Amino acid sequence: MPTFEKRTRIAAPPERVFAFHEEPDALERLTPPWEHARVLEKTGGILVGARVIVETRVGPVPLRWVAEHTQYERGRMFQDTQRSGPFKRWVHTHRMDPDGSGGCYLTDRVEYELPLGAIGRLGGGLFVRRKLERMFDYRHEVTRRACEAPPR
Repeated sequence: MPTFEKRTRIAAPPERVFAFHEEPDALERLTPPWEHARVLEKTGGILVGARVIVETRVGPVPLRWVAEHTQYERGRMFQDTQRSGPFKRWVHTHRMDPDGSGGCYLTDRVEYELPLGAIGRLGGGLFVRRKLERMFDYRHEVTRRACEAPPR
């Protein structure tokens, strides 16, 4: 099964980076402007059992992506799992690990499986990989800027 991972050092403690992800508008702030995605429903923040429903598009076809938060370790990690949506399987783990000098490493790890078996892998594997790279580059930059900025 394919795995995507993005790791970035952020000059802020893990608790600060984690708190950013708990902010009510974090998902909207982390959604790249070029993505055709709209949050329809959010319940429970990022705690275990929380759910998010996003309307997105695969080409011209609109679809709903339902994710449920399945793990939560305050200040360090949370995980969401697709319950329905464009992937056959999607498990996204967000980690914030201390770097030993007051900052942290933000790591997003996504284990995913495309639909349609070998046809999906051949037809969409490289496309999805590039899309994930671009999206997480954006997300990590937004997070870094927000968390390294002086408190308001």
